[in-house]
Amino acid sequence: MAAMFTCCLGCCGEGGSGHIPLKEMPTVQLDTHHMGTDVVIVKSGRRICGTGGCLANAPLHQNKSYFEFKIQSTGVWGIGVATQKVNLNQVPLGRDTNSLVLRHDGSVYHNNEEKNRLPANSLPQEGDIVGITYDHVELNLYLNGKNMHCPASGIRGTVYPVVYVDDSAILDCQFSDFYHTAPQGFEKILFEQQIF
Repeated sequence: MAAMFTCCLGCCGEGGSGHIPLKEMPTVQLDTHHMGTDVVIVKSGRRICGTGGCLANAPLHQNKSYFEFKIQSTGVWGIGVATQKVNLNQVPLGRDTNSLVLRHDGSVYHNNEEKNRLPANSLPQEGDIVGITYDHVELNLYLNGKNMHCPASGIRGTVYPVVYVDDSAILDCQFSDFYHTAPQGFEKILFEQQIF
């Protein structure tokens, strides 16, 4: 009994609070270790400007992911998913098998092939929010919360959210606290340890 009491004092009383500190979960943001050489990332990893592309710091491991981009300033831009093999210095993306992206002109490209296109009257403009869902097969696009019915597929392997800019474009990434409600069954990107 005395030994047990001593153990409790040793663990809780002297020199420690007895509480195990909770590990803070990392924040999904643009990854400055996986970006083009002429890219500038600001606003705590949420805004991209300059020239080139950048991956997010979390792969899309879960079954159904959702994330958004706000067009702060128009120019040449693209958003979608890519593997870590993508060349982030070569814009536009979508030229090879390592990226699947919506380009500023409304076309969706993968492997240098147009996979789909937004309706002509639905091209994203300055101030618009473009949402992306991805379920490991199909990428779908949403404009200001409305489904554009513009699916595209073809990319394989572990993918990350990707964004590229050029010609004065500025985009903000929203990986949580969305402007629009995520479509049913889709949720914010989770780090692998958050899934289990």
